[in-house]
Formats: sequence, structure tokens, C-alpha cells
Amino acid sequence: MNSEHEVPAESDDPDVWELRLYVAGQTPKSIQALQNLQRLCEEHLRGRYRIEVIDLHKHPKLAKQDEIVAIPTLVRKLPDPIRRVIGDLSNVEKTLLGLQLVPANAP
Repeated sequence: MNSEHEVPAESDDPDVWELRLYVAGQTPKSIQALQNLQRLCEEHLRGRYRIEVIDLHKHPKLAKQDEIVAIPTLVRKLPDPIRRVIGDLSNVEKTLLGLQLVPANAP
């Protein structure tokens, strides 16, 4: 895992969600968190998201800027306000609620 960006969305689209996933190496929990995030984004934000994965083993100073105290942690940078969800993101309802994301199949 590295800090490469996945960019399925247009860069200057104001409706794009900017998500940053903080991990510590390629632990099973970190890998699961990324897989769960990708699945959630494809289902609920298709074409409107960017994911940046930050490995704190490689970039430890970046944890301070987003006040990371546990890993994995997902930070929603955009849209405002900033939101954080800690864990492997396996509980979809909790993750959607934490991100304040309305499910794609909601009426």
C-alpha cells in the first residue's frame, strides 16, 4: 500500500468526495479497510470519489495533520465538514452514518 490516488471522479467536480485512508503497512485490517472502502464507494458514490491511502509507516508525520489516533482511520476531507471513521469499515451502516453518506438505494 502506498499513497497513490485512485481517481474515478473528475478532479474539479464539486460533488466529489475526497477520502483519505490511514493505514500502517499491509496488515489484514488495513487491507480489509481498503477493500471495504472501495466497495462502499462503488456502491454509493460511483464516479464521485477519490481515495488516497496513506501508509503511516512511510509517512508518519501525516498523522498529525488529520489528528489520527488509531488505524485504520478513514477521513472524509470533502465535502465539509471533515468526518472520521475508525476501523476496518466492515459495518456498512456505521460507516455510512459516520461519513454522513446517504445510501444510493435510499428513497
